[in-house]
Amino acid sequence: MHLPLTPVRCLYRGVDLYGKKEGVVSGERRFSYAQFGERCERLAAGLLALGVKPGDRVAYLSFNTNQLLEGYYGPPLIRAIVMPLNVRLTPPELTQILNHSGASVLIFENEFASLVAAFRNDCPEIKTYVATEGAIPQAHLTYEELLQKGRIERPDWTKFDENEIAELFYTSGSTGTPKGVMLSHRTLYLHALNIASTKFCEDTYVDLHTIPLFHANGWGAAQIALMCGQKQVMVRRFEPSAVLRLIQEERATHMGMVPVMGNALLNSPDLGKYDLSSLKEITMGGAASSPELMDRLEKAFKCKVIVGYGLTETSPMVSTSTIKSTVAYKDEADRLFHIAMAGWPAVGVEVRVVDIQMNDVPRDGESIGEVIVRSDNVMDGYFREAKATEAVMTDNWFHTGDMAVWDEETYVHIVDRKKDIIISGGENISSIEVEKAIFAHPAVFECAVVAAPDPKWGEIPSATVVLKPGERLTTEELMAFLEQRLAKFKLPRAIHFSDQQLPKTGTGKILKREIRDALWQGKPRKVQGA
Repeated sequence: MHLPLTPVRCLYRGVDLYGKKEGVVSGERRFSYAQFGERCERLAAGLLALGVKPGDRVAYLSFNTNQLLEGYYGPPLIRAIVMPLNVRLTPPELTQILNHSGASVLIFENEFASLVAAFRNDCPEIKTYVATEGAIPQAHLTYEELLQKGRIERPDWTKFDENEIAELFYTSGSTGTPKGVMLSHRTLYLHALNIASTKFCEDTYVDLHTIPLFHANGWGAAQIALMCGQKQVMVRRFEPSAVLRLIQEERATHMGMVPVMGNALLNSPDLGKYDLSSLKEITMGGAASSPELMDRLEKAFKCKVIVGYGLTETSPMVSTSTIKSTVAYKDEADRLFHIAMAGWPAVGVEVRVVDIQMNDVPRDGESIGEVIVRSDNVMDGYFREAKATEAVMTDNWFHTGDMAVWDEETYVHIVDRKKDIIISGGENISSIEVEKAIFAHPAVFECAVVAAPDPKWGEIPSATVVLKPGERLTTEELMAFLEQRLAKFKLPRAIHFSDQQLPKTGTGKILKREIRDALWQGKPRKVQGA
């Protein structure tokens, strides 16, 4: 028997098996999965009433809310494409994405009304604007009015084309112009199935949607949680105190974070004020985590902490650092080193680390190559960019652009992005390795290491460091600390102590490109000292 693979099956599994269960919490609003399913069907009917057809793009500009979560199912129910936008992009960036995608509907939170006024002039293909919280002049109608236009019958998903595109996500733009990553019904369903199998998901889990749903690490969990009947709690904005409170109030068992979020929670003055005993697992992703960060999180939250590695182009999860029975840790330091790795492949995923000739590099934990991935989870291509798609594919292997080492157990350890490797005097230096060493200092809040121009060496490692409030640290003290952890050629040749938090993308990644460009243009960020 051959049946189409589609996330619509995740929706109706959740509705049929867990209809009476409280499934979605969004601020003061609470919905059973039966109510959630009905709202998705009403959203689909409303979009049909607006003239949305199969293949049309429906854009969302929203923080984590039930309306955004409903968007992951309403458009695909009528074979349209959902397209969540990064709310922290600039107006020109959002305009570029909306025009490139040709979105016909924009559903937005009311606080973005001023942006919408500009979109109505600059984005001619958008025909309808829908406000989620109430009537405003910038919108044609409200979200609840849209839901009152009817309710579709449960579609016969056996007639769906599993290769049709269901979701369109634009990359963060941290490395250049954002690209639209196309994910088909098949890709999304298999990703949900593969990761649910890898992580042994249970219906007793309470998943705190801490990461924005427009971020790969956020939306990647939406189908899994519903398919497995888990309660999903929306975190509209990441505020450390609010997250800690929600863990206690909703008895959250699982949450995902990027390292910046984990660091913020660890440094929150409210960390010890709430009961966090329900928490079973924290998954870190989005950027490299250090063993020191994993250790601090384990001790503070007294739960399992692992890394999940992936990209928007891989739906997203590729690998996880969860325990592998064939690995014996030498000591506690080795255990922390392993759980901070990208880890080993998820079910249904193949991973290799290769040289430029596509030959596997030795599995010695030292030889560096590029991570390539082959899986049903890999994207269906970049939207309207065939050449860009071709550039990242070789014989069905997707090039991640991440440089790594690996071992005999297929544990992958990311050492840097291709573009962030620092080549100083002919030596390759991992900016991530230097950052982890700096972050290990107890006075450091965050840091970034990039290549700075140098007339003798070509490039040198330059570190920008932000200290925790009230802490003091000199260049000499930090260098003495690093000399015990790094080879001499890897030591930063320049250290700047910044009095501002480092620039970040909307998904919490540090914008190293902005820091690097400022150094190469001779315009370093404002600093306290050198």
